[in-house]
Amino acid sequence: MNLSSKITKLSCNSTINLQGKLISFEKPLIMGILNLTEDSFSDGGKYINNIDKALFHCQEMIEQGADIIDIGACSTRPGAILVSKQEELKQLIPVIRAIRKEFPDIIISIDTVWAEVSKETIKEGADIINDISGGQFDSELFKVVAELNVPYILTHTPTTPDKMQEKTTYNNIYIDMCNYFSEKISLLRSLGVKDIILDLGFGFGKTIEQNYFLLNHINDFKVFELPILTGISRKTMIYKPLNATPQEALNGTTFLHALALLNGSSIIRVHDVKQAKECLTLFELIDKNK
Repeated sequence: MNLSSKITKLSCNSTINLQGKLISFEKPLIMGILNLTEDSFSDGGKYINNIDKALFHCQEMIEQGADIIDIGACSTRPGAILVSKQEELKQLIPVIRAIRKEFPDIIISIDTVWAEVSKETIKEGADIINDISGGQFDSELFKVVAELNVPYILTHTPTTPDKMQEKTTYNNIYIDMCNYFSEKISLLRSLGVKDIILDLGFGFGKTIEQNYFLLNHINDFKVFELPILTGISRKTMIYKPLNATPQEALNGTTFLHALALLNGSSIIRVHDVKQAKECLTLFELIDKNK
């Protein structure tokens, strides 16, 4: 199959526009994770219904070097059931308000699949919509993102989290994912979405072997000339081969973050900002002294 006939070539996009402020990807950025969920695989329950704890963790991540804080109130781990829009908003809104008041300059990303949640959280001061569904769970999401005129993270995922690990068969995973991204990007562009970041969806409808194939081929997705976010922190692809738990997967996570950066990631989404920042600092030295 001729990929050039399937992929929409796009102009190079080394920046995104946040309400008139340009954010550069000349150097990779760190996205720190703030989970407001009961059952997140790594830190579920720590910050739900506790604004003070959430705010303290946010401050900690910013001081350690986070460029973006990604807030989610619905677990999207494989097997999880999506929560309602109302439940997400109940958790998200007070925390967004507190963070925006305390840290007015930090970039806030919202991990949601719902148009209504996107609209309300952007209204409260969030900057980016991080959608693991690729617009599949809410038919209004792409249109709302275009109306909001905010950056959008487009993730490859085959189906809902409760069924995604049943959908790991591809004719050719690279070509199938390129077709997926090409179609979604074309639709987003037609609606007027200007700033798109790609997420290969590690762990979303992929086997461990497929995840490692994608990790080795991040640069191949630069065919779209868009920034690429990599979210592998403490995931199954790390802790299962090590016969460990998510809580024991920091060393493996840091090692794979280094590979993700070397292979072309523009953003790494992490639980452990301090270690990720150290990794990024050393990566920049390697890159500077090639």
